[in-house]
Amino acid sequence: MTRSRQTRGRKKKKRAGKVLLLGVVIAAAGWGVWQFLPGFSHEEPEWAGKSKPIFIEGKWSGYTAIGSGSSLKLPLPLIREQINAYAYGDPDGETAILTTGSEMLVMAADSESAELNGKSYALDSPVQEAGGFLYVPIEAIEHMYGVQVAEESPDGSVILLKAGDKFRTGTAQDGGLIGSPKLRSEAAAKSPIAADLEKGTPLRIWSEQDGWLYAQTDDGRSGYIPEDQVKLTGEENIPVMKAEATAAAQKWADKKINLAWEAVYERRPSADVIEEMQGVNVVSPTWFELADGEGGVNSKADAAYVGRAHNRGMEVWGLFSNSFEADRTRDMLQDYETRSRAISQVLAYAKQFNLDGINLDFENVYTEDKEPFVEFVREFTVRARNEGLTVSIDVTPKSNTEMWSAFLDRHALGETVDFMMLMAYDEHWASSPTAGSVASLPWVEKAVKRVLEEDKVPSAKLVLGIPLYTRVWTETKENGDAKISSSAVGMVTAQRLIAESGAKKEFLEDVGQNYVQYEEDGELKRIWLEDGESLKRRIELAKRYELAGAASWTRGFASDEAWKVLGTIGKP
Repeated sequence: MTRSRQTRGRKKKKRAGKVLLLGVVIAAAGWGVWQFLPGFSHEEPEWAGKSKPIFIEGKWSGYTAIGSGSSLKLPLPLIREQINAYAYGDPDGETAILTTGSEMLVMAADSESAELNGKSYALDSPVQEAGGFLYVPIEAIEHMYGVQVAEESPDGSVILLKAGDKFRTGTAQDGGLIGSPKLRSEAAAKSPIAADLEKGTPLRIWSEQDGWLYAQTDDGRSGYIPEDQVKLTGEENIPVMKAEATAAAQKWADKKINLAWEAVYERRPSADVIEEMQGVNVVSPTWFELADGEGGVNSKADAAYVGRAHNRGMEVWGLFSNSFEADRTRDMLQDYETRSRAISQVLAYAKQFNLDGINLDFENVYTEDKEPFVEFVREFTVRARNEGLTVSIDVTPKSNTEMWSAFLDRHALGETVDFMMLMAYDEHWASSPTAGSVASLPWVEKAVKRVLEEDKVPSAKLVLGIPLYTRVWTETKENGDAKISSSAVGMVTAQRLIAESGAKKEFLEDVGQNYVQYEEDGELKRIWLEDGESLKRRIELAKRYELAGAASWTRGFASDEAWKVLGTIGKP
């Protein structure tokens, strides 16, 4: 090969290398530029093609509406899931019931005649069944829950604004190098485009994230847009509906409740027992019981007892229990008609015997019946208030115990009733595996704090339930193992047992009670006493947390000393 040919070969290789290098440089440059370019792909929303999709806080709810304007209707399941859990469809599939803590609206399908708080209420448009759902007219939802709606067009999207919603408003601005402003599915420039906007498009801004705003147009399109492409114009707050103070709240605003329960068994107590309860201003005899799953109610009410109490300036709140029968209770709760039948009977008895209130004491209820129980209490309370009655409810301290505690939605119940009695006792119950106090002071205080803080029950509604009984614990040895049993005794009996034993009391600061132990016939007896000392500390606790008062179980367990101490609940 000649030198000139070798030279030409080397030049060709150099040129090829330069071309290759240039290609790499161009490709690298292109890659670098591409990294900074926004995404251009589009993504259709899940609701595309649906008529009247409903949006909440910028998100599709998964439901659609029917009708438009004044005849717009929303599906009942949406109302339950997103607005108020205590909006009900009765099992008959033809009745919708909307409730709040103070109101109840009952609507039958295809009827413009409804019932609001027991009175006739005319609807512009009736409840309608469609696709397996009951659809509720928007006017009813607005009245009960304070919502607002924005319709884009008769067939377009429906934006539902709930009471308490807060959002900013703005308009889309120039998109800069990418042209028109865009909403993207994620807060990233390369994410798919959810909507192309025009400059000036109105937006509701629901949240922000790393320099991006989550916004929604009037037609329902939503996504992320850089904050520098939005001109903010204002802020909107959907007002929260505030319930007016009830008659009971006004009546008791400047005084404390000092209630005594009267346990009524087969033998009715003489009206003379009223004289024992000095300082008590409310008595609650256990007169009414749920008799069956159809809503039947049994009564042991006594006109003479009511008359004597009224003559002594006491109110009478008859107690209505579910007989602690879970299956019976479930049957009654499941249907509007059976609930209504039970309510009507109790209210009829209240009128017959001139009662001032009703105390609800439902225990041993299936946890799955939590929601229908709240519905029942709301229906009961609305109707009872229409009759001028005060409504209170008994609840246990919070725990995971099925049947006795877990079924109680204390927050929802607290929104509804006039007063909530916290039965702060049976820390150690009759068959407890260990001996101990019926209600040690730290345990009681913890129970009070949990209801106030976790369930947001106002202190002005919470009444401290106080035991007037104690348990005599008997401990023996059987085949080397400890055996424990107990019996409940009242305050007078406990003091007599101590006097007969000759034992000395010891005050236990950690439980806030006097303690006694002694031996009898080779058995160890242990008593955590309910007496003036323990009651004094319970009343001090109620005052410290500014509770509505105290309720004591039960009159037959009390001593004269008990009434004197309990009477201080309303004193400084």
